[in-house]
Amino acid sequence: MPSRFISPPEIAPANGYTHVVEVTNSKMIFISGQVPLDLAGNLVGADNLLEQTQQVFKNLQSALTAAGTDFNHVVKFTYFLLDISQIPVVRTVRDQYINTAQPPASSAVEVRKLFREGILIEVEAIAAVPL
Repeated sequence: MPSRFISPPEIAPANGYTHVVEVTNSKMIFISGQVPLDLAGNLVGADNLLEQTQQVFKNLQSALTAAGTDFNHVVKFTYFLLDISQIPVVRTVRDQYINTAQPPASSAVEVRKLFREGILIEVEAIAAVPL
């Protein structure tokens, strides 16, 4: 496996993410922030974080597939949320796509606003695909 998931004993235990992911001998895939827009550019799940997150992860899956990979190779997520207290909703959806025994490294940031009115979440991803 080109990635090693590390939780150093000198750092407080992580809940739902890994502190360090070491990547070697891999092609790196960087996916721009995905938002809850469908193929026609329509907002999915107005005022509904669960539905928006489901669409975001469908979009991430499409991006990964287009790059010839899948969620098994994601090593890092960055979440941008209007309400960080809702991160458990995001994790519920994310956990349907990832290996929860070795979750990717993650950052979550609460923001005042995203690029379009009504969007509650945006997610970036980085994948490492073995060479």
